[in-house]
Amino acid sequence: MDIKEISNDLLGETYYEIRHASGLKILVLPKEDYKTTYALFGTKFGSADNCFVLPDGRQFRLPDGTAHFLEHKLFESEEKDAFEKFAQTGARANAYTSFDRTCYLFSCSENVYENLESLLDFVSEPYFTEATVQKEQGIIGQEIKMYCDNPGWQAMMGLFEALYHRCAVNTDIAGSVESIATITPELLYAAYEGFYVPSNMVLCVCGHVEVEKIAAICDAHIRFADRLPATLQLPEEPLQVKEKRVVCTMPVTMPMFAFGYKEQSNGLKSLKERIETIILNQIIIGTMSPLYEALLEEGLIGEDFSSEYFTGRNYAAILFTGASENGELIQQRFEAEVERVRREGIDRALFDCVMKDMYGTMIKSFNAVEDIASEMMESEIGGYGFFEELALYQSLTVEDIEKRLQTKYNTEYAAISLIVPQEAEAKG
Repeated sequence: MDIKEISNDLLGETYYEIRHASGLKILVLPKEDYKTTYALFGTKFGSADNCFVLPDGRQFRLPDGTAHFLEHKLFESEEKDAFEKFAQTGARANAYTSFDRTCYLFSCSENVYENLESLLDFVSEPYFTEATVQKEQGIIGQEIKMYCDNPGWQAMMGLFEALYHRCAVNTDIAGSVESIATITPELLYAAYEGFYVPSNMVLCVCGHVEVEKIAAICDAHIRFADRLPATLQLPEEPLQVKEKRVVCTMPVTMPMFAFGYKEQSNGLKSLKERIETIILNQIIIGTMSPLYEALLEEGLIGEDFSSEYFTGRNYAAILFTGASENGELIQQRFEAEVERVRREGIDRALFDCVMKDMYGTMIKSFNAVEDIASEMMESEIGGYGFFEELALYQSLTVEDIEKRLQTKYNTEYAAISLIVPQEAEAKG
């Protein structure tokens, strides 16, 4: 087993990168003075990865929501629910599915190695039957209906539907009641066989642990068959947006908005481009920017306003969301500010403030085991080294950000999604 030690002198931190014989990547950052340990076990398989070919040539188009459905089902076995086992040892367990990954996790202050064994065991032992699948269809169906009633989520999904023609990010992660009704044990086993493969998975652990014990447990409990992962068949996505504006009515008192700028994406964006784009968002409409202060003072936005650089294997877009009666005006003001900054250049004092704030936030995150493990997972899924982001923040200049600005926020590929009260549509 190959164990590589990687240190950062500034942080005084060291993590260990282990390439297990099975192909599993293991990242461990010990924190001897901490009582809590946090572990993430993830696979590079999310809701947008619904078309693939298995090594034996079988092709599949999964129903929408399959990755999320599979996440739920892996907690069950013939013997007992995995949640019960974790509860008996005092651990908190959970899982989540996003567009590009599925992760299983636990946190605990004792019985760390026993909990790690449980995590590896239940993820590596799928158990699906017609009866258990039918039962889960009802449970997840209720979850889907709950998200349908969430205006913030519906605003975002409306934006994805407007931006994307074929990429599956335009479909809810949980799927629909109709799509999950077509999921079968055979399809779940096919998805599992294709993506729950050691070489397609990552284990990240941070806390009061010993690297050698983590490695030994993996030796004893990784029981996957020796096989290759599936080959994804990602659709070609045009740069043009599907729609420029979508409106949905819901029983809300305050309208919601989500607008975004689609970008060409034929693979993962570089870490440098991702960081520079996040910095740009903060400079133009972040909490320290003149525009944010003006919009807040005018009552156009609230503290729930947020921005995101949304990227994955075949998608990229810059997103802005919040609650406001004037979402389209906010977008107009944002685009005007982008043009002003392009003409006049970035305020160096603001750049310095943003960089110090973001750098400080990153340094502070190394005090939390959950943040560390999550960032290790993010770096592995994103294709960069764990300490690389910190090094970038130390090296970026205002000129780098101004150069990046020339390629961002193209209004030709913009769209907006609005959630409005039902009365407002009736008046319109």
